[in-house]
Amino acid sequence: MGIKGRDIITTHSLSKEDIEYILSSSEKMQKLLEDGKSHELLRGKILATLFFEPSTRTRLSFESAMNRLGGSVIGFSEASNTSVKKGETLADTIRTVDQYCDVIAMRHPIEGSAELAAQFAKAPIINGGDGAHAHPTQTLLDLYTIKKEMGKIEGLKIALTGDLKYSRTAHSLSYSLAMLGAELVFASPEQLKMTEDFTSDLKRDFGVNIEEKTQLEDVISDVDVLYVTRIQGERFPEPAEYEKVKGLFKVDLELLKKAKEDMMIMHPLPRVDEIHPSVDKTKHARYFEQAFYGIPTRMALIAGVLGVEV
Repeated sequence: MGIKGRDIITTHSLSKEDIEYILSSSEKMQKLLEDGKSHELLRGKILATLFFEPSTRTRLSFESAMNRLGGSVIGFSEASNTSVKKGETLADTIRTVDQYCDVIAMRHPIEGSAELAAQFAKAPIINGGDGAHAHPTQTLLDLYTIKKEMGKIEGLKIALTGDLKYSRTAHSLSYSLAMLGAELVFASPEQLKMTEDFTSDLKRDFGVNIEEKTQLEDVISDVDVLYVTRIQGERFPEPAEYEKVKGLFKVDLELLKKAKEDMMIMHPLPRVDEIHPSVDKTKHARYFEQAFYGIPTRMALIAGVLGVEV
């Protein structure tokens, strides 16, 4: 049991036992956070954050997690400030940074970049998002949020809504939710549906029940968790296609009149206009708590790959 020395590239590489281990470790890390003391579990260790693509929550929570454990952080938040601008390859960047650190957290716009990086690094690579492919740490913090706030994952009915075609978060999360026994509802505009291949794979591999809808109104009344995603204009091949679908799916107070009393709303953030600000003050909103849960989850991952147990 454990993830010492492993690369965390996709959730597909994590077994059910791996995920349960990470969630259990995350809970221990949260208790460390809440005791208000200084912790030195990773004193002398260095995390490199290599962010070739913009990020707020992922990068800062990685850095916060390492600092909370007494380690140090190096890295960059823009590729334009590095030798990449001079033409350096990703492989050479990784080979170089690997000499300076013990673990690497990386975000890159190209699918497969994290797997490529892992081929050239001795230090464990933790994928902070590679294009529309995978975002395993977001998935793990989402699973931890559901477990903490709802008390369980298995048997819950969870709707993933919005951009399901381009969202790496939706792909990674739905795979793990299916593995852990949740019921899934996919609700999106027709143009942004999960691919048939992906949905078929989930049904075949996990025997999961999946409903597909094209309207939020059709799912809101009987789900336990509403997971909202931003329609990602930056990933559309044609701007005109984005214009057709932007703003179609919106959560507001009127919609929530039909929701279960204890239904929880999540969002990986950033949001644009898909959740109205008036929803923030309702008992359903959990997306800022969700952002907090990224810290203990990433503390667990960093410590775990470095072989440090709580």
